[in-house]
Amino acid sequence: MSGLDAILSNPAYHDYLAILKGARNGFVYGVKVRFPHALIMAILFGRGDWQTRLRTIYRATKQHALNLAKFVSLYKTLLLVQKKLNGGKERSFDTFIAGLIGGYVVFGDRNAVNEQIVLYVCSRVVASFLSRAKSPYNMSSTASSGVRPLPPDATQFSIFAAVCWGAVMWLFNERGETIQPGMFNSMTYLYRDSEHWNNLRTLLWHNK
Repeated sequence: MSGLDAILSNPAYHDYLAILKGARNGFVYGVKVRFPHALIMAILFGRGDWQTRLRTIYRATKQHALNLAKFVSLYKTLLLVQKKLNGGKERSFDTFIAGLIGGYVVFGDRNAVNEQIVLYVCSRVVASFLSRAKSPYNMSSTASSGVRPLPPDATQFSIFAAVCWGAVMWLFNERGETIQPGMFNSMTYLYRDSEHWNNLRTLLWHNK
């Protein structure tokens, strides 16, 4: 085990292990966020028997968790590639490029889960342009209608997803103070906590 601990603490492997832990944190966070939401939605608005509802909960939770795991690992991989191509130096726009590509590849497929995630990210990006207060934070209609909402154009949604993710990753890295606190904490868990571990337990089983 001492040999394994030596590998885990070796700076030469840090960036590669951070990708692994990032995928782990993305998957765990996706389950934590999506499962209770999907469960409540199934109880309140679900259709069909409970076997059908449980399958829906499982599919939504699996997709959310896997997509976050894929995005975090792809994002960190792209940052590492750019860093190596730039002689070991990080640049400000690397985060935007990595988020842009990751957003397109992982969240560019238009479906209900991805739409919710991208719109959540977009709202935080837009809100970041509002002027900041001088003091820190203190920690629907159900009317029926004959109108049927139409999904966004698939191609435009893919581009929209890419730009949102590129923008939010750049903001988190360069202007973190403008990010809404809840999302900032989520992103810290996904992208910064995954840079640190002490042993195999804190690499794969527990975050800290």
